[in-house]
Amino acid sequence: MTDTASANAPAPSTPSPETDVNGPDFAAMLAARLCHDFISPASAIVSGLDLLEDPAAQDMRDDAMNLIASSARKLADLLQFTRVAFGASASAENFDSRELEKLAQGVFAHVRPTLDWQIEPQSMNKPASRAILNIAQIAASALPAGGVATVKGVAADGRFSIIADAAGPRARLRPEVLAGLKGEPLAEGLGGPWVQAAYLNALVRAAGGQIAAEVGEDRASIAAWVPA
Repeated sequence: MTDTASANAPAPSTPSPETDVNGPDFAAMLAARLCHDFISPASAIVSGLDLLEDPAAQDMRDDAMNLIASSARKLADLLQFTRVAFGASASAENFDSRELEKLAQGVFAHVRPTLDWQIEPQSMNKPASRAILNIAQIAASALPAGGVATVKGVAADGRFSIIADAAGPRARLRPEVLAGLKGEPLAEGLGGPWVQAAYLNALVRAAGGQIAAEVGEDRASIAAWVPA
């Protein structure tokens, strides 16, 4: 992210302390969100295997193999992404930005929008790495009809600043995502989108940083900073 981009980022707001990210309900919602992501490709793999075992569907063998292969790649990409984005890769304290780009591109390979990664090769600490992956995935979900999510980041003055601009037709952030990014509890709507946004807010705050979002016509932006 250039200094200009950083200066034009939405001003972070003071988060609400109402979200209990250490509570069992939050953990259950986060687990449900991750299971939702994994169940689609896993079920597709099972469906492909069922076709291979069906004597009456042998003419669909090639389709079954293609379904299994594409779904296995999607599942592997999601698992590798989740391992870092949600903190299971606890042994690593720093990550190469090029590896983070590979993880993010793996997720974007299975959705409509494309990712424009504009971060110079560098080592990034764990909070910045987790934040940037979650921000990138939320930016992808803000583009249901496709478009481009541009992710920028720069380290300066003891901070690592991140901004993601999602531009495309019908770009938007769901109300529950905006609530989660502010640290507000889920009032109504879908828990899956909210819990990732609330998790992102919590990890940024725990690192001593701030986060904010801004929505305009056919665009949505998420900006954050954490200590470098």
